Amino acid sequence: MFARSRLDALGDGIFAVAMTLLVLDLRLPDDFHPQSAAEFVEGLATLWPKLLPYVLSFSVLGMRWLANVELRTREEFFGRKYVDWWLFYLLLITCVPFSTIVVSRYGNFAPAVWLYIGHTMLIALISMRLVYLTPGLEPGEHLRRRQTGAIVLAVTAVLAFGLSFLSPRDAIWAFTLNFLAPRLTRRLHRTA
Repeated sequence: MFARSRLDALGDGIFAVAMTLLVLDLRLPDDFHPQSAAEFVEGLATLWPKLLPYVLSFSVLGMRWLANVELRTREEFFGRKYVDWWLFYLLLITCVPFSTIVVSRYGNFAPAVWLYIGHTMLIALISMRLVYLTPGLEPGEHLRRRQTGAIVLAVTAVLAFGLSFLSPRDAIWAFTLNFLAPRLTRRLHRTA
């Protein structure tokens, strides 16, 4: 049996490091030497293709972290099966900076976008699996938020995949729909 507090601490640390590492690829080139304010602003504008994947990845990680924090269980210890899936989930989280760098540098190539899409899809699917494996799970709004967030992440990945055949660079915009997950959860809860 493994203590929940230790798993929570490991998860918090991994999410913190992964979210911090995302920004390392967001930098001006070493040979950038603007001669005017206009050139400086122009140089900053060239970061846009890297900024969008950074913001999206940070947001996806933030939402997944919040979903983990909010999940309530009466159990203080978890079995090996749950821990194995949790570690696989954390492995996927640690790889987010890599797939973000790939899509920010090579997002005009469909395979780079597919890597990011597949990665986020795996995160969504493993997140859903963990809900079913969590012992002593308490029902409530927190559970609906986690499930809806994972489903929206999976749906946006599928949407991005379809769009990648039309315009790989623009397909990544499908992930902005993840910002609607909290509203969707509230709306579904009111109608239920």
